[in-house]
Amino acid sequence: MEVTLLYNLNKKNMATNNSLQQARALILPSRQEVLQRHPSVTQFWNQNRKLLELAWAEWELENKDTLLVPDETLLAPSLRKAINEAWENPEKENAVADLWEEVIPGVYSAQFFDLERLAEFRNYLKAAANSKIPTRAPYGIQLNRYGFMLDKRSEGHLATPNFQAFYNNIMDRYMRPVARLLLGTYGYDNQTFGFSIQYNPDKDKDLRAHTDASAATMNININLPDETFTGSQVDFYDQKAKKPVQTIFEPGKAIIHRGSVPHATHPITSGQRSNLVVWLYGDQMQVPRGGANSYGNTNATTALVDVPKSITARERWSIPDAPKDGFAPF
Repeated sequence: MEVTLLYNLNKKNMATNNSLQQARALILPSRQEVLQRHPSVTQFWNQNRKLLELAWAEWELENKDTLLVPDETLLAPSLRKAINEAWENPEKENAVADLWEEVIPGVYSAQFFDLERLAEFRNYLKAAANSKIPTRAPYGIQLNRYGFMLDKRSEGHLATPNFQAFYNNIMDRYMRPVARLLLGTYGYDNQTFGFSIQYNPDKDKDLRAHTDASAATMNININLPDETFTGSQVDFYDQKAKKPVQTIFEPGKAIIHRGSVPHATHPITSGQRSNLVVWLYGDQMQVPRGGANSYGNTNATTALVDVPKSITARERWSIPDAPKDGFAPF
């Protein structure tokens, strides 16, 4: 019996340790099937989900001596300090708000990544991209050919355990309380979603005017200081002034805004722009009340709800205990 048990354990370990090889041998759906949203594409990701998660864990372990363990020390020191102090004492949240510059009502910008550490994070993403483990690019955004799906709810997401810990920490300890503080999203930010995206002059060069199916969107530029690009400005429509306001993404900076604020990306004309984009929204895709005007259009499936009143600082600096659902917007 002991021999049989040992054999079964070894067999299980061999299967687990072989996940990386099996994942790399998978034949991905064709680009034509992806473009046509063929049912076989979703079937492929669902059937191989567990294998891919095991492969990412194996890849991370195999490269543990050289691979970055992403954590919040990658972020701007001033932001980290203010955030951590607010978690200890929510009455100090004004120090967090002071770091964010208002672009227009409902749109704010601040330094998010530490420029001295950003190259390490980019190298981590480059290593993941070169891993030969199948991933699903965010082709729901105008069929972008590059980048990763970041959230566990998404097909073919970046499932390395250390990255997922980093991503969830960003959403829980940083984005959600900041969105509640600046945008008033409390109660409609239980669910998370994220992806990375890249703009290039020859492919995926712009994004037409639109609104997001989110309560809050945070768009973080991860270009290095010496990675210059031209074009790719982002227009946010100021609904009070009735005009667009143009912004330029700077390395390591984040722009956080209500999903209902219409925005559009100008064509990039040289270089590349790389961003992380993360969303918050409520259960069943609920977002705070407030839609777009003719400049953009809202997601028809998104339920609009009234924003709760009289939220305390302590409530803003808390993590929802509701479970994550399995629905991904795209």
